Amino acid sequence: MIDGCGASGAVCWSAAYPANVEPTSLASAGNRGRDASGDEPPAEFRAALDALATVRARPEIVLEQIPAPQRLAPFAHAVAARVSEPDPDGADDDLEIASARFIVLYDPAGHEAWKGTTRCVGYLSAATDEELVDDTMFSEVAWSWLTDALTEAGAQHHAVGGTVTRTASTRFGDLAGPEHSVDVEMRASWTAEDTALDRHLQAWLDVLGNAAGLPPPGVRLLGPSDRTGGETL
Repeated sequence: MIDGCGASGAVCWSAAYPANVEPTSLASAGNRGRDASGDEPPAEFRAALDALATVRARPEIVLEQIPAPQRLAPFAHAVAARVSEPDPDGADDDLEIASARFIVLYDPAGHEAWKGTTRCVGYLSAATDEELVDDTMFSEVAWSWLTDALTEAGAQHHAVGGTVTRTASTRFGDLAGPEHSVDVEMRASWTAEDTALDRHLQAWLDVLGNAAGLPPPGVRLLGPSDRTGGETL
């Protein structure tokens, strides 16, 4: 279930939001976004989807289209992203360490709470370091990932709002997974001021990378095989 959340127009939804879909290429994004009656979207929204179709995520992040919410705006489009790592126990399936959703809501008539026609909504969840759950500054730092990423990407926006939540869990009995885990969740929304939504999605993917603990793009962390037996100068 999806509900309005806060005066800023942020949107909150449960973890049950559908994400189990087959991976697809974002190259077809420009063909998506028809309203419930099947009408073609306005030119402004089509231009925004065309911009999304140009986004290429870094290798560690997998993108896929997912069903968009139908009742929040006349037109909507949604993308999911996930970050995985090899299972330390040697299982064939990788372990998902972070996931995110990016939703575009478009109302050609404008929306009073949005103060515009296009609202970007982001949600992410990531496993993080146990020590961070007691760091009083962590939420502020995590929020700065978003504000800094939007600025650095040149994503023109206003009316940004959202929440950062840290949770600590302890598993008992036969429940699979680590005994102790800490997760961070971020929900945010903001109004885009133009159709260059590739910049907005790229900013959200940068936030996902930070939450997942990925190194800066182009930097590869050394593994055991890199430290021993490798070539030397």
